[in-house]
Amino acid sequence: MPLQYHPLSREFPQFESQMRSLLQVDGHFARLVEEYDQLDKRIYEVLGGRVAMDELQLQGLKMQRVALKDEIEALLRTGAPG
Repeated sequence: MPLQYHPLSREFPQFESQMRSLLQVDGHFARLVEEYDQLDKRIYEVLGGRVAMDELQLQGLKMQRVALKDEIEALLRTGAPG
């Protein structure tokens, strides 16, 4: 299976317009998205062998990414600022 990023646009294609709108008006949402993107890139680098990391640390990063994704999804569903 090829290694892939998990961009929010692929994770939540049904919320594409809400995501664009919230990114423009909600600083909290924008920070969450930025943090998610940074974690996703870091995980990709570790899984791709570019960065060495202990398996427990990697699992911790993945758990953080899931928590951010859940929080982002909740904001997208309500459309409310964070």
